Amino acid sequence: MSAFATLEDVIALTGKNYTDDEQARINTLLPIMSDALRQEAVKVGKDLDDMVDSSQSYASVVKLVTVDVVVRAMRQSTDGDPMTQESQSAINYSWSGTYAIPGGGFAAAIMKNDLKRLGLRRQRYGVIEFYGQEDQ
Repeated sequence: MSAFATLEDVIALTGKNYTDDEQARINTLLPIMSDALRQEAVKVGKDLDDMVDSSQSYASVVKLVTVDVVVRAMRQSTDGDPMTQESQSAINYSWSGTYAIPGGGFAAAIMKNDLKRLGLRRQRYGVIEFYGQEDQ
């Protein structure tokens, strides 16, 4: 199976020139993130490829979501430990830092909003009967 977007799509939609290393990383991420989106669709009993084939407008939305996910993954730091907050003081030097929670990784690049745009996540509704059913 192929990726839902290409390197050219990423460049055109972001309007950014990427280095050769970044382009190689994007080319590696595109099929992986496309497969991750396919797997999210399987979780809710849908076939993303069939849905893309059935509608050109849906194919464009899937392409846009794929580019968003890949760009979000590209922003993740690959140099050292990612910091979410850091502060320093002067006299009698003091340093403090908060590290990002490990384990997010590339899987965290796919957000709930992306799944909503693809129609793979819907609001749940239902009623919980706390006290049992009353006989009427």
